[in-house]
Amino acid sequence: MRITYDEADDILVLHLSEKSTVKEVSQDWNTHISYAEDGTITEIVILDAFRQGAWPLLKSQAA
Repeated sequence: MRITYDEADDILVLHLSEKSTVKEVSQDWNTHISYAEDGTITEIVILDAFRQGAWPLLKSQAA
């Protein structure tokens, strides 16, 4: 798995597989899932990731 984040456009991409994508489905206006031919998820794209609270993935908690 590889994660990329484009700060300028606020786009988070979770690359889950190196398989070729054959189908992309929008789950919502800001969440898109890509699938390989065998039905496995290859990539998840989240638009406005920081604004929606999806980035950073781990938020530190101040004690």
